[in-house]
Amino acid sequence: MKKPLPITTLFVDVGGVLLTNGWDHLARKRAAKHFKLNWTEMDERHRLVFETHEEGKLSFDEYLGWVVFFEKRTFTRSQFRNFMFAQSKPHPKMLELVTELKIQHGLKIVVISNESRGVNAYRIRAFRLDQLVDTFISSCFVGMRKPDVEIFRLALDLAQTAPAHAVFIDNTPMFVQIAERLGMRSILHVDYESTRAKLTSLGLQTSDAT
Repeated sequence: MKKPLPITTLFVDVGGVLLTNGWDHLARKRAAKHFKLNWTEMDERHRLVFETHEEGKLSFDEYLGWVVFFEKRTFTRSQFRNFMFAQSKPHPKMLELVTELKIQHGLKIVVISNESRGVNAYRIRAFRLDQLVDTFISSCFVGMRKPDVEIFRLALDLAQTAPAHAVFIDNTPMFVQIAERLGMRSILHVDYESTRAKLTSLGLQTSDAT
């Protein structure tokens, strides 16, 4: 039997894997309730602009202007922005796991994520992701989003990694399938325990992750 090629690069999503989602429908619902906004109207306006926003073609202030501040409010942009950012929480075990894998196996860590520039910048800074991640292929930087296969090809090119030497972790089944079709070994992230077990089965074990 042919021996699998060694893994040199771990490609990983952020929202739902390393951290909670940054600005998903649940976070937006919480914001609508907290600030007493019309949820249906807010969600409809969000859906019209979010792809453009995540591709970096609509600034953070422009997004807020179209989705929230298109009329006079009793709260400020700063208050709303702080609430948005506060929705992000870490998944400590996953952060620790990826850190250990990087150290023990000398892996390159590359993020492939759909995030707007404002949320992305906050999360990198607040959770010190730049100390763990070697390259960020964020939609707001590269002008394309998953499930566009080109964002995966770009990530492989920038990491200078052949698909057979890569593992991709994401919590969205379609994105995992796209990576697999490109020849990347992929893991559908459900929880820490199952992801760690799958990584171990690929030869990426850790000494004693909790």
